[in-house]
Amino acid sequence: MTNGGKIFYRWSGLLRLALVALIVLMVGCKANENESAPPPPTVEVTNPVLQRVTSYLDFTGNTAATNSVTLVARVEGYLEKIYFTDGAWVHKGDLLFVIQRDQYLAQLQKAEAEAEAQRASLWHATTEFKRYSGLFLKSAATQTQVDQWHYQRDAAAAALMAAEAQIALAKLNLSYTEVKAPFDGRIGRHLINPGNLVGAAGKQTQLAEINGIDPIYVYFTINERDLSRILARNRELSSRPVNEQAIPVYYGLTTDDGYPRRGRLDFASISVAPTTGTLQLRGIFPNPDHTVLPGLFVHVRVPERSSREALLIPGEAVNFDQQGQYVLVVNEHDIVERRAVKTGAQVGTMLVIEDGLKSNDRVVVAGLLQAIPGRKVNPQPVAAASPAATASAHKAN
Repeated sequence: MTNGGKIFYRWSGLLRLALVALIVLMVGCKANENESAPPPPTVEVTNPVLQRVTSYLDFTGNTAATNSVTLVARVEGYLEKIYFTDGAWVHKGDLLFVIQRDQYLAQLQKAEAEAEAQRASLWHATTEFKRYSGLFLKSAATQTQVDQWHYQRDAAAAALMAAEAQIALAKLNLSYTEVKAPFDGRIGRHLINPGNLVGAAGKQTQLAEINGIDPIYVYFTINERDLSRILARNRELSSRPVNEQAIPVYYGLTTDDGYPRRGRLDFASISVAPTTGTLQLRGIFPNPDHTVLPGLFVHVRVPERSSREALLIPGEAVNFDQQGQYVLVVNEHDIVERRAVKTGAQVGTMLVIEDGLKSNDRVVVAGLLQAIPGRKVNPQPVAAASPAATASAHKAN
């Protein structure tokens, strides 16, 4: 064997040894890799909850009195007395102010005396007319005399009517000296003190203000699209006036928990404001304890539609990316999948799912960082928090 053959044979042997060592090393690494592979990560999953919900629209409104009037002096005179305490609750017909009555009582007595005089004149003219009419038939009186007493009788009857009208006016003016509450309500402070002249020179001196606050109004605005959605919940009612549809409305003060006060929709404006594109609505609510005052800001809630069955999942299970809303679900092979969904209203911590899920889907609610689409996981079922028997869903306006 030549030197070249010996060298080739030696290098071939070394290459074979290196190849065997490499194969042994790879097999050992493969074995170590299989031995150290971690188990699939554990995630918590839950099924969507089938629940009956009612969707609501939320607004901001303000309260207003159902009745409001400023009491004024309708006759001239000195204010004699005030019969109420500032800020008190008054009832319809309660006496509040008394204006000087003497002159108006005297005017009434004068009008009554004038009426009595005219009544006497009418009796005399009627008697004389009958007498002269009889004498005329006996040719003992002239036609001129008969006509004269006929005129006197009719003139006396007209004068009596005028006198009786003056009595009515005098009684009316006398009644104006007593200012009474026109309806039940809360009265403000008195605006003028006793002893001051009121109603001078035909001026209507303001005395006080009364607000009727039981029931009480709540005004708020809504865009036309949302109003159509509210009315569409019952097509049979959409052709009737709003105040006849008995659509419930709820509101709460800033100090209330939720929307504890219930009323009904009472009024909708007949046109949309061109500057804002909104429609003004009004709800009417009982206020028996008189604690809600006009001018307060309140939170208003109106049902968008009748109650319906819907699927709900915990809100933390919903994620967002450039493609939109999605949730992670675990399929039957325990592989994570991305599922696009369309969410609806919120019910407490739960979200209504309008589209994208079925009731038997396993939605990942915990361990979201380990739940990578396409990755196998170890799903652990957990119970979802169940909403109330009839949940209240809401949407911000």
